Amino acid sequence: MHSYGTEHGGRCGLLGLIGGTCLLLGCAGIAAADAAATEEAPVALEIETVTGGAFDLATLRGQWVVVNYWATWCKPCRKEIPDLDGLHREREDISVVGLAYEETTAPEILAFLEDYPATYPIALVDVYEPPEAFGVPRVLPTTILVDPGGKVSRTIVGPVTSDDIIAHVDGVTASSP
Repeated sequence: MHSYGTEHGGRCGLLGLIGGTCLLLGCAGIAAADAAATEEAPVALEIETVTGGAFDLATLRGQWVVVNYWATWCKPCRKEIPDLDGLHREREDISVVGLAYEETTAPEILAFLEDYPATYPIALVDVYEPPEAFGVPRVLPTTILVDPGGKVSRTIVGPVTSDDIIAHVDGVTASSP
């Protein structure tokens, strides 16, 4: 009788450990998973921003929304901020919201943003109770693309560029009736 786990377990276990470590450290590159739009209802996100304002995803129906989980300690996340900010400012059909996923305070995030300015809204997420619509990110950064109807169109695990986002948005828009 052949026992796959015994013969290959060590090697597969080690590869799984290495792969998992790379994902946790954000070194896996872009591993994109297209979301299966099985839910009929649009996703919801109502959250207070670090400046004290309110962000409500529902108010952006008709636009693409880039929901970006990030943290101040995450180097790939810091690299994304200026690129996502440019996307937010330059494309009228795309809005960005940043979800800071770490145990810190709004004043600390605001101080960080002095060095990494962003014009898009940023909210501090409770790591123990993240937004139900998007759940706990497996890796930082994680970016969720919400289509104009309010449904998740794609989740990108790992670093992303505005070019990646534009390619998806323009591709989906071009193929829509």
